Amino acid sequence: MGIDFESIVDQPRDEVWTWHTRPGAIHRLTPPWQPMRALAEAESLADGTAVLRLPGGLRWVARHDPSAYQPPYRFVDELSSDGVLSWPVRLAGGWRHTHTFEDIDGTRTRMRDRVESAVPAGLLRPMFVYRHRQVADDLAAHRRAADAGLATPTVVAVTGASGLVGAALSAFLTTGGHRVIRLVRRPARGADERQWTPTSPAGDLLDGVDAVIHLAGESIAGRFNSAHRAKIRDSRVEPTRRLAEVAAGANDGPRVFISASAIGFYGSDRGDTQLTEDSGRGDGFLADVVTDWEAATTPAHDAGLRVVKVRTGIVQSAAGGTLHLLRPLFAAGLGGRVGDGRQWMAWIGLDDLIDIYHRALFDERLEGAVNAVAPEPVRNSEYTATLARVLHRPALVPVPPVGPRILLGEQGARELAEASQRVVPATLLGLEHTFRAPDLGAALAHQLGRAEPAT
Repeated sequence: MGIDFESIVDQPRDEVWTWHTRPGAIHRLTPPWQPMRALAEAESLADGTAVLRLPGGLRWVARHDPSAYQPPYRFVDELSSDGVLSWPVRLAGGWRHTHTFEDIDGTRTRMRDRVESAVPAGLLRPMFVYRHRQVADDLAAHRRAADAGLATPTVVAVTGASGLVGAALSAFLTTGGHRVIRLVRRPARGADERQWTPTSPAGDLLDGVDAVIHLAGESIAGRFNSAHRAKIRDSRVEPTRRLAEVAAGANDGPRVFISASAIGFYGSDRGDTQLTEDSGRGDGFLADVVTDWEAATTPAHDAGLRVVKVRTGIVQSAAGGTLHLLRPLFAAGLGGRVGDGRQWMAWIGLDDLIDIYHRALFDERLEGAVNAVAPEPVRNSEYTATLARVLHRPALVPVPPVGPRILLGEQGARELAEASQRVVPATLLGLEHTFRAPDLGAALAHQLGRAEPAT
């Protein structure tokens, strides 16, 4: 039982090893479809302890074995216990995980994971396919950045760092050797956090920071009543303006201000027209909000900072957002298109979105609005058929128009569930940007643990 899994990573062994030693590695390696989340990282691969949260409040405790530690060749962790919440997992069986790294020719590394456990290899294989691809793709992205001149370490202040995108981006940056300062609303805990009051941020909040990535904002999901619309607007426009003002006046402050934005800028229905960054704004509540949201970055621009506004499509992640909501429905064979299924969906895989924010840090050619979407938008009928195929289920139960209206209200249904936006990433394509998963099926398979190893 257990598994022995290996792959070749096109990076030197020292870089592959170092990536595993940095903060954020466990977050980048935890499969999004699995019901576990990292609570604590091991401070050392030699003798540290990592803790993951499981369903029901249970804990997976992994202790590193100092007797097996041999950098940069090998480290080992074993299932252990620490408190009552970890006992049921420990009693269920053993787990010893040996990680080895073999230099091939100075430029490539054979990465091998050997797990001794009662868990069958068939159940473990998707996890290790995912993990090995994450390591290879992340290191390739950092290599491209280094070749383009991104200095390490770069100090990046991030708002919304605990959200779906912010957590993944923060872990990606720290495993790349950068320092992330999380701007949090509660009192700061440690040197890598600073307390941020969105409506009145401190004047020195961004002192000594190289870049700002502003992700915070109320989720747009929900019934579009007056209270929800106010939260969407109030959490975006004024906080962005205040943060841009602080960035503009910071002492030894940021050179680039990167703000989240959304393809809602283009309106809820532009037919079959391909929408690029040069397309005009559309109509509707979200178009109004996004227009004002982007305009709120003006103080940073006027102060000479490079400002990038990342117009994000529908993010695909099994850990959150649309895919997280649809997965159990489709897995049960109860999924299907929304309405007639002809509406265009401009989607983006979570890791591809992370790469776009990463590129915005160092590529001086990225300025102004940037469409963060995959190269090929799809119609809703194609999206739902692809998701069903990846999950090996039928997609035979269409969602009637009345359904979204009951959940979201008339306006919410029109601007969210029924929105049709054929948005393309013209700026990124013009720069020959590398997408990890430009194909929808491959992106969904990776997120859902259905992908096969690269050949």
